[in-house]
This record gives sequence, C-alpha cells and structure tokens, in this order.
Amino acid sequence: MKNKVDDELTYKIIGCAMKVHSTLGNGFQEVIYQRCLAIELEKQGLSFIREQEIQVIMKK
Repeated sequence: MKNKVDDELTYKIIGCAMKVHSTLGNGFQEVIYQRCLAIELEKQGLSFIREQEIQVIMKK
C-alpha cells in the first residue's frame, strides 16, 4: 500500500511536468524544459538537485 505522502509528492511532481509541457509544447531543447521544470518545482516548494551525478559501474 502506498504512503499518502508519496502520492502527494508524485502528484505535485507530475503536475509540474505537465504544466511545463502544456505551457511550452514541443520543439525546445532539453535544457529549456529542465529550467522551466526547476522553476515550477521551486514554486511548489519542492527541493531537488539538477543533473545529480551518479556512479555507474559496468561489468565486462
């Protein structure tokens, strides 16, 4: 069973993404969508890290 907090967070994140998409539409470079999503997430009071680097280990 999902936690209510997780549902609310997911709803806010998807809402921000949908707002960016409906406002901008198609055709912009990815960085434009990233910047606009960052603005919307900040408006919702959501903290985040843009393009967090992670370690990737690939086996041969």
